[in-house]
Amino acid sequence: MAESFLRNRRGSKKEDLYLWRQYNALELDTVLTAQLYLQEMIREQPNDIDKMIECPNGVEENLWVYEHMRQICLQLNALSVHLQSCCIPTQCVNMQADGDEVYLCAVHKKPKECSAIDYILHTLDGSCSILNNTKLFPSRVTVKSGSMQRLESTARRLYRIFGHAYYRHREVFDKYESQTKMCLRFTKFALKYDLLTMDSLTIPVEISSIIKQENNNEDDVTDKN
Repeated sequence: MAESFLRNRRGSKKEDLYLWRQYNALELDTVLTAQLYLQEMIREQPNDIDKMIECPNGVEENLWVYEHMRQICLQLNALSVHLQSCCIPTQCVNMQADGDEVYLCAVHKKPKECSAIDYILHTLDGSCSILNNTKLFPSRVTVKSGSMQRLESTARRLYRIFGHAYYRHREVFDKYESQTKMCLRFTKFALKYDLLTMDSLTIPVEISSIIKQENNNEDDVTDKN
């Protein structure tokens, strides 16, 4: 059913994309239910981040986290395209964020320093390879708990892309974030599902403060109960 109408025709104009009829992705008879639901949320309700990251009824939580990671890689590829015009190897010699710490590129047999743009592209390629590894993730219906540890290390490396963009290429970051809210969504998602910790965050103050405030509000509710 999904394949019969959820497809952009070849040669479609940008303004004509995704103009298929409304549907309930959770009711579709397809192994791509979680992916379709998430992508529809991103298109139709891009500002409702809390709902977007909440695991829907009937979907296994591990699978939901896995599908989010796949989607994040897809969207980060778009950010990497914007960065290539300003993140040049002669200026961003190493992968750094807000300080002097240099991140080593882990896709090589022995981790080593790469230019920032190479680190970003290598990390995205490596992350996609992990997510498409049929030994780790043989199904789009269920995900084994043992495979989730690979997602934690993947999330940490993907998060560094946001950090580099924010601290080294702020104009590009701000434009992309205003359009997609990707950094905010990824941060809240990764914290909610324990892929990142608050101590590991190097993200913008305004985003950190939003998350910390929400955590404080949750603590207040717990105390009152």
